Amino acid sequence: MMEIVVRWSSPLPAEERFLRLLDDVEQGRFAAYRQEADKRRFLTGRVLAKTVAAERLGVPVESVKFDATCEDCGKPHGRPRIPGADLALSISHSGDLIGLAATPSIPVGLDVETTTRRADEGLIEYALSPAETASLAGLPAEDRAAAFFVYWTRKEAVMKATGKGLRIPLKSITFSRHDEPARLVFSGDAALNPATTRLADLKAADGYRAAIAVLTTDELSVTEEHWTP
Repeated sequence: MMEIVVRWSSPLPAEERFLRLLDDVEQGRFAAYRQEADKRRFLTGRVLAKTVAAERLGVPVESVKFDATCEDCGKPHGRPRIPGADLALSISHSGDLIGLAATPSIPVGLDVETTTRRADEGLIEYALSPAETASLAGLPAEDRAAAFFVYWTRKEAVMKATGKGLRIPLKSITFSRHDEPARLVFSGDAALNPATTRLADLKAADGYRAAIAVLTTDELSVTEEHWTP
């Protein structure tokens, strides 16, 4: 059994005690965001990640330095990691909720979405496999949207775990029904194998929906906590 803690936070204020935890590259990324909400979400994600990394590695949070170099383009917007450390991290945010999941060097993906998003037919056609689409048939509009985003957060989580993102066609993977425990039933892409993929739907917070995926054969035991610095 793999025990995982997902830590959630509201957006942190842009105060010196948090800003000083950003390195020069991160300071540049923070400054590049035009919207204050985006600045605070980025800051919160980094502070969450560095706090958890410090706890896991037994070092001061001020000493945690990430390499976020994108493997595709070389720019510093990739998944934050500490070279050589036994640690894998995944950050996700939506609205006023930011989340962080950590594992011991095992690929992990976290996704959170607000429940206010709409699911039009074009998005459903783009994202869901035939079996998943069929499971939405006959549902009232509100329930249909809720069910769709159960699938969507699961798909986003596994995409993040593989590191391939949308290079894996969303329709090529099929999950268990939206009203059943999360499980990868079928994958048409070699990067995802149902035998070595584990998922869990998360509670997150009122007004949100979330999921976590880990590329492992171990079953997951996930604890969620809301963090106040």
